[in-house]
Amino acid sequence: MLEGQEGIEWEGWLALALAAEDAGLDGLFRSDHYRSFIRGDPTGSLDAWTTLAAIAAHTSRIRLGTLVSPVTFRHVSVLSKAVVTVDRISAGRAELGVGAGWFEPEHEAYGFALPPLRERFDELDRQLAELHRQWADGSDIWPKPVQRPRPPIIVGGRAKPRSLQAAARFADEYNTIMPTVEEARERRRLLADAALAAGREPLVFSMLAGCVVGRDAREFGHRLSAWREFTGRDDAPLLAGTVDQVVESLRSYANAGVDRVMLQHLVHEDIEMVGLLGDIAGALAA
Repeated sequence: MLEGQEGIEWEGWLALALAAEDAGLDGLFRSDHYRSFIRGDPTGSLDAWTTLAAIAAHTSRIRLGTLVSPVTFRHVSVLSKAVVTVDRISAGRAELGVGAGWFEPEHEAYGFALPPLRERFDELDRQLAELHRQWADGSDIWPKPVQRPRPPIIVGGRAKPRSLQAAARFADEYNTIMPTVEEARERRRLLADAALAAGREPLVFSMLAGCVVGRDAREFGHRLSAWREFTGRDDAPLLAGTVDQVVESLRSYANAGVDRVMLQHLVHEDIEMVGLLGDIAGALAA
């Protein structure tokens, strides 16, 4: 998972996407922000869905999506058309993460309204319902996505009632942010309860986690120093260590009910680390 607003240019996107395919990773997800909140101006972002469309034309296997597209950025019909476009270019590899939006400085800079949170959640519900309608066989919106009945929809949050209700009604997956193992276990339980109340089978439960990994302790130390310089922090991301150490941590999350993990790679200039993420995925699959 890549934070595109921190200055990833097209050449970087292409290199990272091809590295993800070569490493055997399942997918490439990116944030959908317009303004940096780590490196600061003049760092900025290429548009998420336009970038994913270009990546789709240069890849053949990895799944492509956002974590997450805010409902404040686009009219729902524009968002729907963007997702369908990526899905058709990629022959059915698009996924849509969608959320209420939150980063006030980018809304101010680009002229997007940022209503109170309750209103944004109301708009999230409305947009999710409209996406279902537009992608349904009975609607008059064409073309349809390649994936039927629709591309997977991801709703994220920290297992608070409104995001759980939205996911239980409309989504295929719930993604939670940087939990401890015990927090993941409890959020999985709350999600299962929300799905049961909505008369649905359990949703896919995933998490976003920062990751720094090295082949050995020395390489890990170099990468952690680069991560700290990038973020201005003196701690470490949630998943940090050698390949074996990160694999062991991820097994603990799997035992807590996590089905999928999006590994946040912040120091995106380090293309080589993508290969190690593939090593982690391969070890877990084995």
